[in-house]
This record gives sequence, C-alpha cells and structure tokens, in this order.
Amino acid sequence: MTFPLLASLALVAAPSEERGLTAAWEGETLRIAGESLEARGPADRYAWVTLPAPGGVWDLSKHAKVEAEVTNPSDERVDLLLWVVGDRGWDAVPAPATLAPGETRLLSCDLRETWPDKTPKIDPRQVKQVQMMILRRGNKPVALSMRNLRATGEAPAWTMPAGRLEVPPVEDAAPAPGKRVRFRLPGDEGKAVYSILHLPGDWKAGGTYPVIAEYPGNIFFVPGCYSTGLPDQCIIGYGMTKGRGAICVGLPFVDPTDGTIAEHGWGDPDATADHAVRMMEEVCVKFGGDRANLLLTGFSRGALACGYIGLRNDRIAALWKGFHACQHYDGDGWNGATMEGALERAKRFRGRAVFQTDNSPAAFQAVMDAMKTEVTWASSGLGAHATAMFLDERESTRQLREWYLRLLSTP
Repeated sequence: MTFPLLASLALVAAPSEERGLTAAWEGETLRIAGESLEARGPADRYAWVTLPAPGGVWDLSKHAKVEAEVTNPSDERVDLLLWVVGDRGWDAVPAPATLAPGETRLLSCDLRETWPDKTPKIDPRQVKQVQMMILRRGNKPVALSMRNLRATGEAPAWTMPAGRLEVPPVEDAAPAPGKRVRFRLPGDEGKAVYSILHLPGDWKAGGTYPVIAEYPGNIFFVPGCYSTGLPDQCIIGYGMTKGRGAICVGLPFVDPTDGTIAEHGWGDPDATADHAVRMMEEVCVKFGGDRANLLLTGFSRGALACGYIGLRNDRIAALWKGFHACQHYDGDGWNGATMEGALERAKRFRGRAVFQTDNSPAAFQAVMDAMKTEVTWASSGLGAHATAMFLDERESTRQLREWYLRLLSTP
C-alpha cells in the first residue's frame, strides 16, 4: 500500500527504519510512539523513523520545500528535526522544532538550502529519504503524529555546481570497480561490524593501488550537521581521488562488547586499531593495495582518530605514509585525546607529510612538530561542520588533491 503524499510521488507505507520508536500509518497520518527506555550512552539521545524513496530516490527538483504537519499529543515537550536526506554524497536539509504538549506546527525543509558559503546542501533531484528525528530521546515516553507530508512550492531549474562529484551509493554487494559496498573481514560475515570498500572505477585484478583509509565523524544531529557516526558517510577519499586510481576504505569504530559499530566515541580504541590493521592487510592481499602508499584521513572524530587510533601503537603507526585531518585533530581534549597523550603518540609517526583542513596551527603545531613532518594548512571556506568541500572544486580541495599526488610520488 502506498500514499500519494509527496506531490505526484508515493511514499511506502511502512518506514524502512525505526530506531527507538515505532511508527504506523492510520489513513494518511503517520503515528509515531516510543515507550520509556534506558539510555545506554550518548548515541541513544537520538531516535528516528525513516521513510525511504521508492525506487531509491525522489526527483524533487521542481519543488522548493518538503513540508509536514506535526502534532505532539503527549504531555511532554518534544525536540525534533524533520530531515530531507540527499543521496550520492549530498548532505541533508532540516526543519527543527520544539513542540509543546498538544501543539501542532507546519515544518518546512528548504530544498535549496545552502552552507554559509552558498554551496548547496543537497541535490533535489536525488532525495533518498525523509527522516523524522527526536532529539534528547532520554528515557521518557514520546508520541507524535505527522500528516500532509508533501513537496510544495515552485523552484527554478536545478543546476549542478561545476566540478561537483557524485559518490556512488552504498550497497550490500560484492566488491566491484566503481561500487561502494559494505565489506566484512573473514570470520565477520553476518556480523554488525563492517567497513565501506570502494574499488576505483579503473580497478583491475592484478593491479596495485594506493589506499585511503578514512574514519567518520561522531553521531551528531543539529540543524547544521547531519552525521550518522557510520563509515557509510566517509567521502573524503573519494573527493581526493575523484573515484579513480585508489582504493578508498571507510573504517568503523569497534565496540567488541556487543559486536557493533560505535557511533559515538572510540568504541574500544585497541579493538578499533586492530580492525584497521586487519582491514588494510585484507585490502592489500585481496585487492592490490600498495603497502607503500597507505594514507589515513578523517572528519571531526575521524580527524582526531588519525592520531588517537592511527598512532595508537607501533603496529598501526607503521602503516601510514601520510595523514589528512579535517576539523579537529588529536590533542584537542575530546574523549580522552589529551595534548599530553597526542604528543606521545606523535612520536610514532613514520610518514612523510600531513595535510590539515580547517584546523588551527595555533592549536596543533606542537603536535605536528612532535611528528617531525611536513604539514600543509588549508581553510575550506565552507563555514560549517561538514565534508561537502571535498566533493567540489575549490582552492582547498585542489590543494589537497595536489598534495596527495605529490605524496604518492615521494619515496
């Protein structure tokens, strides 16, 4: 059963994902509810219901907004975000609200919303899902209803920014040239922990390829940041290489206590480091990864992980020829990444160079000095906590791509 709620498009009746909530359609109203639950950690502050586009994506390029009427029938205030989420490396646009008990409000997501530097957040031709998210879920029961979900308003023809890259969607499939797939190490088949493996479009069996490993940011949802904490969002390596000539790997943070990916924090730092070492070995043995050209990059939490995880011990530190970090680095104090510890870890670096995007020399030059390496500092100008800059043509991205090619040519 489907409902013609988004203009002439149809939404599937059953949500594809319900996290900390249950949802069901009653006519054209989606009833969302959640019982009291025990919050185990910071990741449990978020709960959501996801409504996927039939056939993969909606083309909403003729519309200006996605809107929905949302009612809070409960006795508690509810903080929420309605998201329209893009595909192929595009981000998401939000409609935040705090609803008082009994309040109904029209929420509106601007499909042409931009980052502060006017870079588009999403391509309205490629919307993969609508997501209703409750913030600060805690242990209280919640209830919401959503109706009249629709695309509305007229917008001018969408123009793709010149040079913008589109990242292949993540699939549950076998590795193949040009595909991004969830990949599990031998013995982990069927388990929850996975990496994202992208073989470049020009990959051939028997070839040798540089490898860019990448850690994702923390789970973090605010109007200016849509970060899932999963390796699926690792797109920096793709932006550095334009999808050709190198293998890109999105790495997980591993929580061995329950066998899951840690969306928040480090999981178990030693288990996370061990998984990265095993994944690099697997990529080199089975897919032609070049042991002499392994790089590590990351965004936010992932940027801190370059030092906190990537230099955790001599075994993992010996892998890397270079680091690229975006918006944070080891030593800023987050979650145990103290400056004192960062300076000790820095001594293990054996690579040739480091590139820092949107990080302050004043904050991290001491760590770079301890690494005894060449460092390049660049400012993206995006003006937001995101990775969109790596998929477009701008000076900082060109600098990063040139740095990467120079690094590959350095013995």
